Amino acid sequence: MLDHLIRGATVVDGTGAPSYTADVGIRDGRIAVVAPPGTVTEEARTSEDATGLVLAPGFVDPHTHYDAQLFWDPYATPSLNHGVTTVAGGNCGFTLAPLHPGRPADADYTRRMMSKVEGMSLVALEEGAPWSWSSFGEYLDALEGRIAVNAGFMVGHCALRRYVMGEDAVGGQPTPAQLDEMLALFHEAMEAGAWGLSTTQSATHSDGDGKPVASRHAGPAELLALSRAVAAHEGTQIEAIVAGCLDQFSDAEIELLVAMSAEAGRPLNWNVLTIDAAVPERVPRQLIASERAREAGGRIVALTMPILTPMNMSLGTFCALNLIPGWGEILGLPVPERIEKLRDPDVRAEMLRRAGSKEAGVFRRLAHFGRYVIGDTYSTANEGLTGRVVQDIAAERGQEPFACLIEICANDQLRTVLWPMPTDNDPASWALRAETWQHEDVLLGGSDAGAHLDRMCGAPYTTRFLGDCLRGRKLMGLEQAVKMLTDDPAQLFGLRERGRIEEGWHADLVLFDPERIDAGKATLVHDLPGDSPRLDSRAIGINAVWVNGVETIREDVVTGAVPGTVLRSGRDTRTVSTK
Repeated sequence: MLDHLIRGATVVDGTGAPSYTADVGIRDGRIAVVAPPGTVTEEARTSEDATGLVLAPGFVDPHTHYDAQLFWDPYATPSLNHGVTTVAGGNCGFTLAPLHPGRPADADYTRRMMSKVEGMSLVALEEGAPWSWSSFGEYLDALEGRIAVNAGFMVGHCALRRYVMGEDAVGGQPTPAQLDEMLALFHEAMEAGAWGLSTTQSATHSDGDGKPVASRHAGPAELLALSRAVAAHEGTQIEAIVAGCLDQFSDAEIELLVAMSAEAGRPLNWNVLTIDAAVPERVPRQLIASERAREAGGRIVALTMPILTPMNMSLGTFCALNLIPGWGEILGLPVPERIEKLRDPDVRAEMLRRAGSKEAGVFRRLAHFGRYVIGDTYSTANEGLTGRVVQDIAAERGQEPFACLIEICANDQLRTVLWPMPTDNDPASWALRAETWQHEDVLLGGSDAGAHLDRMCGAPYTTRFLGDCLRGRKLMGLEQAVKMLTDDPAQLFGLRERGRIEEGWHADLVLFDPERIDAGKATLVHDLPGDSPRLDSRAIGINAVWVNGVETIREDVVTGAVPGTVLRSGRDTRTVSTK
C-alpha cells in the first residue's frame, strides 16, 4: 500500500526534461511509482488532487550555516517553508565541532566567534544548543533523528586548528606533529560522515576578539595537506573562501584554489560570485579559476544568487559597513564617540573616499548612501521618515546624503535600520546573470541561511527565483530553473538518489502553485532563544513539502514531523571526481 498518492500533478522532474502530468506515489520514504494519471491501481492511505500544481524535487541549498539553529529549530525555517529539503552546512571554515574535551572554554570561544563572524545571536547559541559533543561524529549524532531537513556538514578548518593548537591557532603555525594531529582529527571527522573541508582566508572574517580567525593564519602547505586528506574519503568536497571572492581573485589565490582542488581530486566551491554589469571584468576574472582548475585536473565551482537578497544595515551594530576598509575602527567605538566622529566632516570625507576606493572591492556597492531607504526609527525627530529614500530627505534639508544619513542615525543613537537599494538591479545586470548561469562551473546558491539572522534573509531565494522565472523577468524556463535548484547541486555534492523525481529515489518533494509561488517581504521577528531577532519571509504558493516521504510543510506551516537525515559522506554521498 502507498503511504500517499499525489494525483494529476505537473511533474518537473529535475533533469531539465519537459514537464508532464502524472500520478506520483510515495511508500517507505521513497518514490514508489510515477505513472500516467489514473493508472495507479495500488491503494493509498492518503491522496490529494494536484491538478494545476507543479511537483518538483526538494530544493538543495549548497551554502547554509544551520549548524546551530537546527538544535532549536529542527525545521530550518524559513528554508524548509520555501521548499528546501537538503542543506549543506559547516561552510566558510566555521563549525561547532570538534571541541577539545579538556578545554571547556573553547566552546565559549566558538560561540563568540560564530556570533561575530556569522551574525548569530550569542544568547541563542548559549541557550539553544546543548554543546554536549567533543568529536565531529558526536556533533552529527546529536542532530541525528531530530531534524526535519536532510543536512550534511563540512569540517571547519578553524575548529581543527583550535582543537590541536589551542590559543596558538590564532597567529601561530602548527609544528609537524601538530599538523599530523590535525590531519588525524580531520580523517576521523570524515570517517564519521563529514563532507570534507571548509576554510577561509578572507580578510572580512574575524573572531569574537576582533582577531583574524584561525584558518587565516594557515599557509599553502597546511591547506594542501588538508586537501590531500579529502582525497582519501568517499563522497567528499572542499569549500573555500579567499579575499578575492568578494571582488576579483589575485593570481596567488587562483593558484592556491586550483592546487587545492587538484590535490584533492574533488570539486571546490566558493561564494559568492557577484554579477554586476557596472563591473563587466569581474565575472571573466573569477571564472579563470575554473578554467585553470580543469586544466590542472581539478574543478572550481562558483556559487551565485539568482535574486537580490534583502539586507539591512545599521551604524549601531556590526554589519557589512564595518567591513569597508577604514570603517571598522570608527564603527567599533563606543556610541557617543562614534557619533562625534561621524559628525566630523573630515572623517566623513575620508570614510567616503575609502568606501569608493578599489580596495573596498564589492563593498563599493554600499557607498551610494543617497539610495538608502530608512527603516525602523526610534526618536521623535525621525517620525515619518520610515520608508523614505535618503536622497529625497537630503534634498529637502539641503544636505549631502551621507551627512543627512548620519544625522538621522544620530537622532536614534545609531539604532536606525537602513535598507540599501541595490545598484545592480538594471536590465544589463540581469542579462549578464542569465548568461553567467549557463556556465558549467556556476551554481545557484549562497543563501547563508542560518547566519546574519537580523541583517539578511537569503533563504527564500528558491521561491522568489521560481516566481521571477514564471511571472517576472522570465530569464529561465521552469524546467531549467528547477534543475538548477535540485539536480545541479545534488550532482555537485554527489547526493545519492536525491535531486530528481524518479522511481526508487528518496521522496524529497515540493508541491507548488505556479501562478502564486513567491516569497513574502522580509520582516523582523523575535523567535530565537532569548527572544533574539531574525529576519523571516513567508512562503507563498507552496502547498506542501515532503522530506523522505513525510509531509513536513502544509500551506507554509510546519507539521511537526522530523524525518530528515544527517547525510554522511560515503553512505549518502558518492565521490564526484575531477580526474
